[in-house]
Amino acid sequence: MIKFLQTEGPFKKIVLGAILVVICVMMVITLVPGGMFGEYFGGGVTQQGVLARVGDQPVTMQEVAQRAKVIGRQQFRGNVPPSLLPFLMQRAADSMITQGAIVYEADRMGLGVSNDEIRDFLHQGQLGEVFFPGGNFIGEEQYEQLVQNQFGLSVAQFEKEVKAQIASGKLLAAVGATATVSDKQIKDEVEKQDTKVKFDYAIITLDDVKKQVHPTDVELKSFYDQNKQEYLNSIPEKRKARYIVIDRAKLADGIQITQADLQQYYSQHQDEYRIPETVTVRHILIKTPVPAADGKVDQQAVDAAKAKADDIEKQLKNGGNFAELAKKYSDDPGSAQNGGLLPPLTRGRTVPEFEKAAFGTPVGQTTDVIRTSYGFHIIRVEGKQNARMKPLDEVKGEIEPALKQQKAAAQAQKLSDTVQSLARTNGLDKAAADKGLTVTTSDFVTKADSLQGVGNSPELIAGIFNVKKMDPPATASIPQGYAVYQVTEIEAAQTPTFEQIKPKVEDEFKAQRAQAMLAQKTQELSDRAHSEHDLNKAAKELGATVKSSDLVGPTGQVPDIGSLSGPAASIFELKPGEISGPLGLQAGGVVVMLVDRQVPNGDDLKKSWDSAKETLLSQKRQELEGLYVQNLRDRLEKQGKIKINKAEMERLAKMGEGS
Repeated sequence: MIKFLQTEGPFKKIVLGAILVVICVMMVITLVPGGMFGEYFGGGVTQQGVLARVGDQPVTMQEVAQRAKVIGRQQFRGNVPPSLLPFLMQRAADSMITQGAIVYEADRMGLGVSNDEIRDFLHQGQLGEVFFPGGNFIGEEQYEQLVQNQFGLSVAQFEKEVKAQIASGKLLAAVGATATVSDKQIKDEVEKQDTKVKFDYAIITLDDVKKQVHPTDVELKSFYDQNKQEYLNSIPEKRKARYIVIDRAKLADGIQITQADLQQYYSQHQDEYRIPETVTVRHILIKTPVPAADGKVDQQAVDAAKAKADDIEKQLKNGGNFAELAKKYSDDPGSAQNGGLLPPLTRGRTVPEFEKAAFGTPVGQTTDVIRTSYGFHIIRVEGKQNARMKPLDEVKGEIEPALKQQKAAAQAQKLSDTVQSLARTNGLDKAAADKGLTVTTSDFVTKADSLQGVGNSPELIAGIFNVKKMDPPATASIPQGYAVYQVTEIEAAQTPTFEQIKPKVEDEFKAQRAQAMLAQKTQELSDRAHSEHDLNKAAKELGATVKSSDLVGPTGQVPDIGSLSGPAASIFELKPGEISGPLGLQAGGVVVMLVDRQVPNGDDLKKSWDSAKETLLSQKRQELEGLYVQNLRDRLEKQGKIKINKAEMERLAKMGEGS
């Protein structure tokens, strides 16, 4: 495997994307009971902007704000509501202090993080699929753009997060390794997972009950009056506007790019068109074990890896097909499936030993076995490309549209300023006519509506609803470019009259009354079924429908009931012939009589034993890890290793109170 992380620069760039996983995992680890606003109010830190210190590492307000934004973007898939940012900052601060405590303890215990571990981390699971699709690194620029656009965090912070995640994982894995469960607990879990039941059930649907509700106008009017506060201003404010659209794409169509323009752009961006020296190789990797925690290496395993590599080299010298042998033997999963083929390599992107062999071997030749920090490699050089500069003619097709967009953006900005100035002096119609543009008049729109010829444009809608009627024309950015707009009419938000909203009032009245009637009818059905010891008879008397289930387990689905893992889980506690109490489900009210209950036998226990054991161990590990983390914070705070800036914490808390 090629070591993209050999130097600080490439390492930092590759690590950026890992924050997607790292932040999520760290939030799970650090959401433990207690929090920072209880016993962690203490002295020891007074520097403004620093919330706390864990060991010698500060937790700053700026870092907390950045972490809060990351959490918010993940949860809200876009911009974080400003009112929630203080809460997210408190959550992020607590997370980062706890994370710092875990990393501090991991360092104290000597659980360092090697480059090999970082490499393996970045090649695992979804990270590997994102960073190395098909075994090929997607490129440094894409990583930088992704992280800058999505998270706005510094490279150093990403590096810190990834290292912290690995160190924390080591520490918590050691804690979780102490988890144990008894055979009785496993047996009980298997029975819980594998018990199956069959039952009859009588159902009264909410829709059927709702059909029986026939409110009078007097009842509806009374309901409206009682709930009038809920209908207050429920007809939203509406506005009508007139606007001139300035479309960048239309401006770009009329722009001519000269040879001088192309030459100037090319000269100013030559670094983008430099192609470095590259070499394309296939390789076979036989991994060697990484050093243990004490730094010792398993020499026997190293010797076995060398012997295997030597044997492969002999096969190649005897006419073996390199690609086929790579598929069969190589320990680099990213390239083995492609016959050992790696993407073109540039200098400085691999470990020195690999680079020297790759660039120093002629095309078509195969190296001897070489040793790197990853293990033993055999390399075959497939092709080489000398460093060169792409000529202007080769990149003209890329430059011309970019220049058109640049010029169109500048023209659109200038034109919008001119149109706004003219519109404020002479009105929208004359301004549009003067520049060969048109004025669009909208219908009455709410804040949630789109605009004709514009579509969804939050900035323009916000502008329309933030000015007064007939205020001077203003400008807003829109997806197409700019819009110069003026609000011409406003309809204030209104509280609807009873007649205007009567259908909605009736629906809400029926829904509320039906829920109460459903609960009453289901209770009566249960009472009758118990007193008569006959579910079918009770259901017939009350007009309920009786159905029968198949034999189903705890994760099964039953028509009209849905998942048995929700409120219906109580069915598994019944004995054959026993009738349940009323079950309130989304579709209606249900009463159940258990017909059959099958618990797993000896063979079933054996089949499910391991999976049940792992489920319980996983739960136990999470409990132990959570308890350990909380106790760790308590201990480090008492030892003075965690120091809280009380003034800054109180300021952060007040931000939340004021939101």
